[in-house]
Amino acid sequence: MDAVTTLPRSRPLTRADLDAMPDDGHRHELVDGALVVTPAPRPRHQTAVLRLAVLLDRACPKDLQVFVAPLDVALAEDTVLEPDVLVAPRADLTERDLAAAPVLAVEVLSPSTRLIDLHLKRARYEAAGTPSYWVVDPDEPSLTAWELRDGGYFGVAHAIGHEVLETDAPVAVRFTPADLLR
Repeated sequence: MDAVTTLPRSRPLTRADLDAMPDDGHRHELVDGALVVTPAPRPRHQTAVLRLAVLLDRACPKDLQVFVAPLDVALAEDTVLEPDVLVAPRADLTERDLAAAPVLAVEVLSPSTRLIDLHLKRARYEAAGTPSYWVVDPDEPSLTAWELRDGGYFGVAHAIGHEVLETDAPVAVRFTPADLLR
């Protein structure tokens, strides 16, 4: 029989509570003490994650490193996220996680995560000072990029299908959203 985990009541969840969660094949994240559980992603989602990570890794300077989920980004004791793709300063990595905001967080939309990625996670990365936030929609396909300016995200790029997206921040890359799904 599988073990049953009982979550604490009457208080926000913490990193310690998240660490006690069973490995059940779902992604477990904390946002302001609330547990967010999402199912395993679809193949189309994972294709976009892999191709984007390879593009970013090829262009990444030596002081930065590219990761794909799962890797905890500990923004606060009550907020631990797992972006689909992230770029982080090597100096901010610990043996356990990324203990600071990444320079780039990327979420690839799924039906079960669309609202969370576009609103909740975007707001948390913005508040944490993540310089760049990208959202990939593999169904369209498209990519929207925001940069942090004066404490808030400002849309800097949007490309659909075979339109070229070119950016210098945080790494210099040039590709089309369709490239992520071929």
